[in-house]
Amino acid sequence: MKVIPTHLAGVVIVEPAVYEDSRGYFMETYHQERYGHQAIRADFIQDNLSFSVRNTLRGLHFQVRCPQAKLVQVISGEIFDVAVDLRSGSTTFGRWAGIRLSEKNRRQLFIPEGFAHGFCVLSDTARFLYKCSAVYDPADEGGILWSDPGIGIDWPLTDPILSKKDAAFPCLANIPPHRMPGGAGVK
Repeated sequence: MKVIPTHLAGVVIVEPAVYEDSRGYFMETYHQERYGHQAIRADFIQDNLSFSVRNTLRGLHFQVRCPQAKLVQVISGEIFDVAVDLRSGSTTFGRWAGIRLSEKNRRQLFIPEGFAHGFCVLSDTARFLYKCSAVYDPADEGGILWSDPGIGIDWPLTDPILSKKDAAFPCLANIPPHRMPGGAGVK
């Protein structure tokens, strides 16, 4: 396994070892001890599978009171995956990192707690698998508008398919601190 840091502390690209032969391939998608040795530490308690069509953009999502760490990967198709730093006091607050994940490159992205997450689909369809360190709670969800000019994500599409909820998220500058992941005063 190879771990490649990004410019956002804690967000890393993982290239799992892949064993290929004439039958196909085998790869370990998660091993708590091995990943922990690479500073990828989270108690994952929920796995999710998302299926989306080309030009779908999901995000940018986060949980407020119970922030989630995520380990994400594509099992079919290709996506552009994004993490936005929302950690209070971080020197990279409001900055983003993005990477293409695909069934061909077999890469994973680890996103620690305190980040917003989103992705867009570049292939005809994509199946996206991810582990979470906290259970999803719709009442605890927050989000940032995908096209927030203050963040300036360089998405590889201009007219995405969005849910009504994702299209209505505010820009980061309009979110009060108590509505940020782990924000002070959250009730």
